[in-house]
Amino acid sequence: MNKLNGQVVQPPLYKVIMVGRDDSGKNALALQFMYNEFVEDYSPTKADSYRKKVILDDEEVQIDILDTAGQEDYPAIRDNYFRSGEGFLCVFSITKHESFTAVNEFREQILRVKGDDNIPFVLVGNKADLDERRRVSLDEAHRLSDLWKVLYIETRLNVDRVFFDLMREIRKRKLTDAETSNGPKKAGRKKKRCIIL
Repeated sequence: MNKLNGQVVQPPLYKVIMVGRDDSGKNALALQFMYNEFVEDYSPTKADSYRKKVILDDEEVQIDILDTAGQEDYPAIRDNYFRSGEGFLCVFSITKHESFTAVNEFREQILRVKGDDNIPFVLVGNKADLDERRRVSLDEAHRLSDLWKVLYIETRLNVDRVFFDLMREIRKRKLTDAETSNGPKKAGRKKKRCIIL
């Protein structure tokens, strides 16, 4: 917590929404980031929310993570979650092609609710430690991330990078929005890259 002119100032808050099929391993990603523990079997039946203070590029910030598990059957609730999100992690398992195919529907739902196709978004290929069981090729994942113009990251053991890179994307968006409301919008986007952790 910081103080400014004697007033307590809360660290900036980044609202992250995680989407993906139940078999994508997104629950394990969230728990590993929160508690530095790998949880193999965890299947929540409702949305789980987590909040954590972290240091992002020398600044104390808070990340609020909502895992939308079990909300696919409740569109109104899901849409409300999507509206509140500032950035999205769309997770699939590289070992299950069906989970990769499903990310298209998640993305379409998010874009419909947000009404904006330039939202902070990271496509996450999970379970890269099981490469011998890979069913989604790097080329296929890269083609999709290039089409969407988003960052693609494959996770092995260290998942922090996924969350930190998304927070950086959210911060860029907030700065761009602030500049747009205070002056001309800057054109152009950086080329996205792939990171394998």
